[in-house]
Amino acid sequence: MDQDFIKNKIIQSIEVKQQLLTNKDLLLTIEKVAHKMVETFKNGGKVLLCGNGGSAADAQHISAELSGRFYKDREPLYAEALHVNTSYLTAVANDYSFDEVYSRMIKAMGQKGDLLVGLSTSGNSLNILNAIETANKLGMTTVGLTGNSGGKLKDLCSYLINIPSNDTPRIQESHILIGHILCEITEKLMFTE
Repeated sequence: MDQDFIKNKIIQSIEVKQQLLTNKDLLLTIEKVAHKMVETFKNGGKVLLCGNGGSAADAQHISAELSGRFYKDREPLYAEALHVNTSYLTAVANDYSFDEVYSRMIKAMGQKGDLLVGLSTSGNSLNILNAIETANKLGMTTVGLTGNSGGKLKDLCSYLINIPSNDTPRIQESHILIGHILCEITEKLMFTE
């Protein structure tokens, strides 16, 4: 591998972000999701996030920015990544099915007025689909962060943010960008000086 390979990967990432930048519908959806997050928090609700692998790491990262702090020293917001309790996760996966690990937690934690963000680059991860369906039944707002096609999530979510790429690393790079944007907008609107 040489510097041309490295530059090419950076260019690919920039190209996906350029497509995001010019997609008015996607930008509007991101704005709507940010305002829905603010509404959720202002009404005493919580934001829950779930994903698998790198998407689980992104879910945890975004929840930490909301519940800890982003730019401002301010009050915490109730945000949680659903995979952080490994005893729960492994018990439910063993006793029931890995397909139920998030939906079962949603049944325990979720309430009408809460918001669930499901991250799946394919949009087809069964445990994420099940979580979104459970959240919908409870009257929660549901957001899917996916790749280009949206997969099966596109027909289940209140809001779909589908990154214009089919390349998993490029999708995940954009998911964390959007996560940071959502956190910053939420923080600005919740904690104006």
